[in-house]
Amino acid sequence: MLKNETSRRVRGPNGVVRRLAKTLSRSTRFDNSADYWENRYRSGKNSGAGSYNRLAAFKAEVLNEFVVRNDVMSVIEFGVGDGAQLSLARYPSYTGVDVSETVVEATRRKFAADDSITILHTSGVSALHTAELALSLDVVYHLVEDETFEAYMMQLFDAATRYVIVYASDFDSDWPDPHVRHREFTRWIEANRMDFERVQTIENRYPYSAKDPENTSFANFHVFSRTSFE
Repeated sequence: MLKNETSRRVRGPNGVVRRLAKTLSRSTRFDNSADYWENRYRSGKNSGAGSYNRLAAFKAEVLNEFVVRNDVMSVIEFGVGDGAQLSLARYPSYTGVDVSETVVEATRRKFAADDSITILHTSGVSALHTAELALSLDVVYHLVEDETFEAYMMQLFDAATRYVIVYASDFDSDWPDPHVRHREFTRWIEANRMDFERVQTIENRYPYSAKDPENTSFANFHVFSRTSFE
């Protein structure tokens, strides 16, 4: 992890080594993943660039098409955030989960008039909360602690009766932002969730560029199917 360095060489999503500089101030001090997002939303910030503009439109296009093509009737998402991405979704039934109490309350209010949407705090999720499709969008690379990552991944896959879609980077690397840790998460799935197989990878329409980080992304879609539907 990047700690006290003001700059560091890291390996980017295309294997290109770049020198990334960043000064870390007290305002960006990082304690743990859960506290980071609670503090972020409490301070009035949003879910990030990936949930807005052309990146959000691209994600919605892929997901809405997948739901229709595969007759998916229920979706559960772990990391709903401020609901900006959800506002573009077309799901018959949706449950959104988040670790931040602040954003859960705000997103509940935002979608209060829609009976097809339920928003839960992570502490309120049980084994009964399942759906045909489980989603993880721009979350995995924010799970910097190993135990947090493993617990999240188990919960994500346990909740899916048919499919899991993960939108994330899939390479191992630290990053200048202390709340980001890239992981080759597909290795974990191969080792720990043999009840699922990867059936499709959809590359990002707007691959990451250091010159335009707000409108590009190192994340791709990775689609997994349960080997035998429940």
